[in-house]
Amino acid sequence: MTRDRFMQIGLDRLIRLDWLERTASLALAGNDANSIKAILREDLKGTFRSERSDVRGSIDKTITILLRTWLIPPSPFREEGLELLKRFPRREHFVIHWGMVMATYPFWSGVAIQVGRLLRLQGTAAAAHVQRRIREQYGERETVSRRTRYVLRSFLDWGVIQETGAKGVYSAEATLAIDDSRLIAWLVEASLYARANGSAPLKDLIDSPSLFPFRIKLIQAESVRAASPRLDILRHGLDDDLVMLRKTDKRGAP
Repeated sequence: MTRDRFMQIGLDRLIRLDWLERTASLALAGNDANSIKAILREDLKGTFRSERSDVRGSIDKTITILLRTWLIPPSPFREEGLELLKRFPRREHFVIHWGMVMATYPFWSGVAIQVGRLLRLQGTAAAAHVQRRIREQYGERETVSRRTRYVLRSFLDWGVIQETGAKGVYSAEATLAIDDSRLIAWLVEASLYARANGSAPLKDLIDSPSLFPFRIKLIQAESVRAASPRLDILRHGLDDDLVMLRKTDKRGAP
């Protein structure tokens, strides 16, 4: 992996969960990227109603994000994500979309980490506090604050946070329990693609604030490795297992 990818933001638009679901369903139906792009442009016309060229550009930028998340470039990780969408019921699809966006755009994970930490500490997360912490990481730029707002609005759309009575302050929605080993391994792998070093202790990954919408069952490292051929395990002690991406996968993230 190149470190530049982890300092790029990329997410400069609100990304609705329904749009990702539509993109993935079109891919599962066998459509190629060009066909999906054309279909999505028609679908999104009603959302971006304007003759202004900058709004039409917003449609294209949104579609670029959707295609980068689920189609471009093709990879075994994306293919497995699509297979998981077929296996699990619709109400659980947001878990898979969350992992795929996080793996494709580490900035999503960065914002989620700050939101998750604040929710754990005080039960709420103020947008101003999240933005300040993200600017400390990505630089004191207005674009950083603006794009953090896009991600927070996406979190609201996905239903993982909700507005409180105070302006710009959010609380968590109910978390979803995850106990399927294949899905857990896939989320673990997604988390590694969002990390510059591509490795972390298994406990840290499962308990990461970037996965704050979920309650993930702690499973054995062997189960994680068995569920994904793209992961390796290094045991440091009796219960200290380091999970890492195989060397062949580190460059092709995700």
